[in-house]
Amino acid sequence: MNVGTAKRSKEELMEAMRKPELINGSEILLRSLVLEGVECVFGYPGGSVLYIYDAMHGFSDFNHLLTRHEQGAIHAADGYARSTGNVGVCIATSGPGATNLVTGIATAFMDSVPLVVITGNVATTAIGTDAFQEADITGITMPITKHSYLVRDVNDLPRIIHEAFFIANTGRKGPVLIDIPKDVSAQTAMFHPASEVNIRGYNPTVHPNKLQVEKLIKAIEEAEQPLIIAGGGVVYSNASKELLEFINKTQIPVTTTLLGLGGFPSAHELWVGMPGMHGTYTANQAIQNADLLISIGSRFDDRVTMKLDGFAPKAKKIAHIDIDPAEIGKNVKTDIPVVGDIRSVLEYANTKAKPAKSEKWIERLQESKRNFPLKYKDSDTVLKPQYVIEMINETTKGEAIVTTDVGQHQMWVAQYYKFQHPRSWISSGGLGTMGFGFPSAIGAQMGNPDKLVVSINGDGGMQMCSQELAICAINNIPVKIVVINNQVLGMVRQWQEIIYDNRYSHIDLAGSPDFVKLAEAYGVKGLRATNKEEAQKAWQEALDTPGPVLIDFVVAKHENVFPMVTQGSTISEMLMGEDD
Repeated sequence: MNVGTAKRSKEELMEAMRKPELINGSEILLRSLVLEGVECVFGYPGGSVLYIYDAMHGFSDFNHLLTRHEQGAIHAADGYARSTGNVGVCIATSGPGATNLVTGIATAFMDSVPLVVITGNVATTAIGTDAFQEADITGITMPITKHSYLVRDVNDLPRIIHEAFFIANTGRKGPVLIDIPKDVSAQTAMFHPASEVNIRGYNPTVHPNKLQVEKLIKAIEEAEQPLIIAGGGVVYSNASKELLEFINKTQIPVTTTLLGLGGFPSAHELWVGMPGMHGTYTANQAIQNADLLISIGSRFDDRVTMKLDGFAPKAKKIAHIDIDPAEIGKNVKTDIPVVGDIRSVLEYANTKAKPAKSEKWIERLQESKRNFPLKYKDSDTVLKPQYVIEMINETTKGEAIVTTDVGQHQMWVAQYYKFQHPRSWISSGGLGTMGFGFPSAIGAQMGNPDKLVVSINGDGGMQMCSQELAICAINNIPVKIVVINNQVLGMVRQWQEIIYDNRYSHIDLAGSPDFVKLAEAYGVKGLRATNKEEAQKAWQEALDTPGPVLIDFVVAKHENVFPMVTQGSTISEMLMGEDD
């Protein structure tokens, strides 16, 4: 089959894809992906998926991006999914190809990102024999997938693929794995596309119990110091517009979690910042003084709550809106549980919503924002990382899609970049995966070719994924790659300084490569800045360059992220700066 040699209209394409025909499992897979609306696949071939890659020869009905590592492929698929709202797809071979995906699968699982992960396996006759490059990938990933399939009959493929996309992108979203033995990908069958999904026992609650929503509305009307914690669920359910309407109607201040950034515009007067370990003073004090706390799509993660004994002590009632009933009451006792899709919940709530008695509360929090802003000690001689983030924010006007790796730079971006739109912030939250930032930006750029995508990385995380620079060069993917280079594992150093009494252990990254030369070796323009003037010039040059650019910002080595709440402390106990 060579169905992709000529460009067709979408209607013609779909009609051709649905045509019953005797084809092999690999061709069934490709047709099914097109019918699911897949536009881009990230992958890396190997022996067990060679029939699939053979079927891709001349196939142009979706784009395949060959990464340089399987982990790069799945992080790119993740970035594509988070930035577009569509299911991300990646392919890898059996054995090490499949196991190289594990960290990326766990990353997506922890952050509820919809992925369909396709792996090859040895032939069905060899399964269980410890054959060359055999690995029980369905068993290995069972705790970190929403569901998984081991395909043993080619006739099941259309149904399995259709189910996988449905499961990945409904309810609490997450990764689904499809493991296809090599002989199954070669077997032939009459292709009949799946059109219905009927999975016994899987029926996520979308529409809420209206009585529970009305209880919440009544509690809001009685509250004088209410607060909303908005999490990633707001973004994933495409409920940002409904949340804005809800807050405007109820006049409730809102704090957005790390994954919730962009789900509510940071320019809004009722936004009080990010909560938790590196949250703002106002957000944390608002939680501690609220009489009604409402979690919307946030799972009360430990980096938000910190020490649970002492979290939100003045809250007379705690409400929790989530599509996953297992999250409600798991970490924090809940008085008003509301199970359902957040968009659906807020749509109904907005028909009943009335203002809280929150005028004095709002004035108090706005005064706190003025008195306790985020701050750092700027310098005219040493480049500060916070300055770099502020510069990027000002020049992009908060309109770029920004991805980060994990560490100090991640927290500085969360603090100093002012996100205005959902799906403009992409970062590994639950798993905290180093190496995620740059590949996820490639996926985001593939999904949003007309938008500016900025990937902000530490010098540690950048070295875990730098091989993907080749992909940007070869395909002219115009990601702007920022390296916040402090020659050290910054967040580990900060903990060792503050918590471990300056006992620095194995954090020195002074032997890292010259990132400018590294970029140039791959064919990507490289720039460096060591002070404010150089930073402004290099960043403007990067913005003016149509293709990919890497900018190495050499920043102060001993800069810390503040505010900070140390583990074992409540969010009332904040370290505010160097002199604290």
